[in-house]
Amino acid sequence: MCPPSGGCGKTSPSTPEARTGPTRSSTVAAVLQRQLAERESAGTTTRIRTAHVAALKTLEDFNLEHLPSPRRDVLAHLATGTFAPKAKNVLLLRPPGIGKTCLANGLGVKAAQAGYSVLFDTANNWISRLTAAHHAGQLDAELKKIHRYELIIIDEVGYIPFDQDAENQFFQLVAGRYEQGSMMVTSNLPFGRWGETFSDDVLAAAMIDRLVHHAGVLTLTGDSYRTLARRELLAKDNRAAE
Repeated sequence: MCPPSGGCGKTSPSTPEARTGPTRSSTVAAVLQRQLAERESAGTTTRIRTAHVAALKTLEDFNLEHLPSPRRDVLAHLATGTFAPKAKNVLLLRPPGIGKTCLANGLGVKAAQAGYSVLFDTANNWISRLTAAHHAGQLDAELKKIHRYELIIIDEVGYIPFDQDAENQFFQLVAGRYEQGSMMVTSNLPFGRWGETFSDDVLAAAMIDRLVHHAGVLTLTGDSYRTLARRELLAKDNRAAE
């Protein structure tokens, strides 16, 4: 027997959506959501480009064997980038050739993807930038510009000794960001040997004190990638000679 509404075998629509498809409000919401996603993607691309990090070198490229197992939870936390707005520092130490730059780059990419402003460069290039600003009488303005970034990454501290002017400018950079902005520093030297880079031991101690106060320190271990590659090549040659 057919229902009173008529139409045997037919189901009467019970909602406006069932009769007319998606509502105007749901369509608008979908469009806005898509636009927001596109804007966020474009913002991430811009942040990575202006950070001067290598977008193709990600955290997943880092060899975790160089990091002691108990510290890997620290790395997972750093990958969130949440240390940046809290003006926390990250120090990646020794030895050369085991991926400190790769790790710093990967963490920089993660921070940029999380929405934080990042600027990456080598210690030597940071000094060149500050020296040029100093000679132009624009050092204070340059430091203010740098301080706008939530995270700056200073790679390869210790490879090239600083002269007195460079030391003073580098100290101004570090001191100005103390408890105001986040820094990530990589170095092939333990803190006890930073006097080899900074001729003034008192200045070096003051700089280390500011860097370490609110910092996570990761000391990497193991053989360098070049040493491992050389071993693999020698092993291959030995097998070929047998």
